Amino acid sequence: MTPFDLTALGWTPRLAQDFEPFRERGLVPGRVSLEHNHVYRVMVADQRDGLLAEATGRMKHRAEGRHELPVVGDWVALRPGAAGTRAAIDAILPRRTAFTRKVAGRETQQQVIAANIDVVFIVFALDGPVKARRIERYLVPARQSGARPIVVLNKMDQCGDVAGAVAEAVSVAGGAAVHAVSAHVVDSLTPLRAFAASGQTLAFLGPSGVGKSSIVNTLAGREVLKTGEVRADSRGRHTSVHRQMIVLDSGGCVIDTPGLRELQIWESESAVDESFTEINVIAQGCRFRDCRHDREPGCAVKSAVTAGELSEDRYAHYLQLQKEQQALELKRDERSLIDAKRQTKVIHKALKRMQKDRDR
Repeated sequence: MTPFDLTALGWTPRLAQDFEPFRERGLVPGRVSLEHNHVYRVMVADQRDGLLAEATGRMKHRAEGRHELPVVGDWVALRPGAAGTRAAIDAILPRRTAFTRKVAGRETQQQVIAANIDVVFIVFALDGPVKARRIERYLVPARQSGARPIVVLNKMDQCGDVAGAVAEAVSVAGGAAVHAVSAHVVDSLTPLRAFAASGQTLAFLGPSGVGKSSIVNTLAGREVLKTGEVRADSRGRHTSVHRQMIVLDSGGCVIDTPGLRELQIWESESAVDESFTEINVIAQGCRFRDCRHDREPGCAVKSAVTAGELSEDRYAHYLQLQKEQQALELKRDERSLIDAKRQTKVIHKALKRMQKDRDR
């Protein structure tokens, strides 16, 4: 196999320092490029195509949730297997950034979508109206991740008023850059290509059918991901079926993800505030410092809505995201209490068994 320079994947002196204890144990560093049914492909220095690997039983046993298991983009400590066997992932190095959400459904658990991302491209399509509320929702976890969020409006060739669409997206982007592109027009992707430097990791997130895979293929200069047609009802199909990382010939890495039909926020109070910066400015005029901008008297934010200075839809979505965060925190507190009670019972049972053994 052709040797591979891990610095092209983002390996840094800081990572090398963090990895030193594992190197002393004979492990090797690698970066997860694909995950499917708990089997991983990990890119390592001496094998460009990577190794198939699984998390060790010890890691699985100690993990308190799926967020503590490897995801695409993670740097890991790996023990290569013998010929014909899979390697073993022994540990995950500290994540510099991570795009997370609450798992779909009723479970109160964190799911990490991808890790160690530098730039998050949030992709929507211009073959229909700009979905301002969805842009706002995606921007919250993107900012919480620690990566730089950029809104990408694909399929500009199918839009009659590109400038108007961009202006509408800018109005809700909270300072994030907005770019209109077409996956089929190479030059339109120049602003995105500028971020694809060696050692940088880009992630594409967004609903199904918006053209994420097509953009990645154009950036790569070849078909590295399958693409599909959008259905007659304009709803997208899942052309990407699992998360994966691709190394671009021009430098940098790209993480493509399946379309997210449900994006529930996780630990995002500060990111919500950052996404609604104009509300924070207006809120400085509220009568009470702890005003929640809902039913409190003397609320400058509600006054701005009444005066037409703040969009009623944007204000309503702000309140919705705040309430989702509060409800999630309550559920997490309840779960922590249940887990604590369960652990207490386990300890009491163990103590009773010890006492019986002593009395014999």
